[in-house]
Amino acid sequence: MNRILWSPWHGCHKCSPGCQNCYVYYLDQLHNKDASIVTKSKTNFTLPLKKTRNGDYKIPSGSEVATCFTSDFFLEEADVWRDEAWSIIKQRSDVTFLICTKRVERFLDCIPSDWNDGYSNVILAVTCENQEKIEKRLPILLSIPVQKKYVFVSPILEEVHFGSFLKSGQIDLVSVGGESYPNARECNFDWIKIIKKECDQNDIPFDFHQTGHHFVKNQKHYKISHREEYSQAKKAMKYLEEND
Repeated sequence: MNRILWSPWHGCHKCSPGCQNCYVYYLDQLHNKDASIVTKSKTNFTLPLKKTRNGDYKIPSGSEVATCFTSDFFLEEADVWRDEAWSIIKQRSDVTFLICTKRVERFLDCIPSDWNDGYSNVILAVTCENQEKIEKRLPILLSIPVQKKYVFVSPILEEVHFGSFLKSGQIDLVSVGGESYPNARECNFDWIKIIKKECDQNDIPFDFHQTGHHFVKNQKHYKISHREEYSQAKKAMKYLEEND
């Protein structure tokens, strides 16, 4: 599936341990920008509706649109823009919008009036970077009306256990990743193996999407460049499957 980034607004406020070394803050700082200032995109807000000269959508049908990955879709400052964003999402029912949030507690206050059981083209991913956030955010995720629910353990900060949450039958994917860039905290492959085992036991798809900058595997520390974090995660998963 073709994945495209859509940032209707940019900037965010740190609200969780996983935000400590936020990649948006890091990258914005390189360009002398303040990532804590939330702004509506002047050029990309209507990106999903934009068309080419021949009248085709620039975002092809069947694409997956990673939505608001440089902010949070449920951020308070975005309340004035969100209804318009929902309208765009509804109009493009031929593409899937992946929305990731650390603010799932605001979800019911931020959905459109015709949401009902959820738009069929929306996936909601909730970030749970440690055990505390799993215990806090997953009960909310399981209680709200969304047709597809993902859990992102990213950046993973410690060994975590899902327990009974995965037995609900509502979680469609668990995706895990380490933290990127120079100040990144350690990602230990032992933590990844624990989560994968829990997912396998509950027949839930699992993805290890990136190692992070500091990766520990078999008690060895690896310092991995950002461009190699994704490929090294795939290699680590292949190793696990071959030696499991």
